[in-house]
Amino acid sequence: MDAVTLLRPAWLLALPLLALLAWRAAYRAGPLGDWGRAVEPHLMAALAARGGVRPGRRPARGLIAAAAALVLLGLAGPAIRRRDAAGFRNLDATILVMDLSRSVAEGGRLGAARALAQGAAEAAGSRQVALVVYAGDAYLAAAPTTDRDALGTILFALDGGTVPDRGSRPARALALARRTLAEGAVVSGDVLLIGDGGGIDPATVREAAGLAGEGHRLHTLFVPTPALPPEAPPPQRAALDRLAGTGGGVAGSLDAPGPVLAALGETTARHLAAGGYAVLAWQDLGRWLAGLALLPALLLFRRSA
Repeated sequence: MDAVTLLRPAWLLALPLLALLAWRAAYRAGPLGDWGRAVEPHLMAALAARGGVRPGRRPARGLIAAAAALVLLGLAGPAIRRRDAAGFRNLDATILVMDLSRSVAEGGRLGAARALAQGAAEAAGSRQVALVVYAGDAYLAAAPTTDRDALGTILFALDGGTVPDRGSRPARALALARRTLAEGAVVSGDVLLIGDGGGIDPATVREAAGLAGEGHRLHTLFVPTPALPPEAPPPQRAALDRLAGTGGGVAGSLDAPGPVLAALGETTARHLAAGGYAVLAWQDLGRWLAGLALLPALLLFRRSA
């Protein structure tokens, strides 16, 4: 089903309402509409005896419902992946940004953070995924790739000695993520910052706003540090959550990552639709499906003998 999607699935919510209206028209309304209630029964019987009453055709209601259903299905935007969609794979990408500062690396939850990063990469589906690691400086540990096995090998090799620079500089990591997205000509990417919120400063906030301004989204996942090493700065969950808001993304935590993984797992079509780029990777068949509504509509104009 990766080759088939719905560009505007919200229109499907109108189908139950259409079904309810069709049921009411079929079982609640009389064949003469409101005339049966407006005219006295004995007078209606006299008119029927003289041949002056022609009940409406019930099949017409079914044709109207069928035409409306086809229009709604067409508006939902069923689409198939274009044959040349591989040429637009850089339209959508995900960059994982891992905090390997001392507080996270020695805080007791680094193993769980690495496993969650691997889960985030899997949630990204067929998109390319890159990995940025940082502490006192930031480095590109893995260039954008679709090889999840190779990425997993790198992730599970991360430890406190991966980044030799002491400190916590998330601003440099986000700047490197922005540069990686720009070099790959990515127009709608996701950046996931996994850390404890340490080192967030005005420069970090500016980088988050820059990502949002360029059409990307910054999500955050808070990593608690139950075994915080001595003299390490305390975690900053609130600052990390605010950073996600600035970056137009979703905030979560290591123990409740559901909303973030759901955002990363959005189909490419839904993600690109916000920027108007979905048409490059998907062929919208909705217009043809809506056009089929003309067939039952034409039947409504047929003349009886």
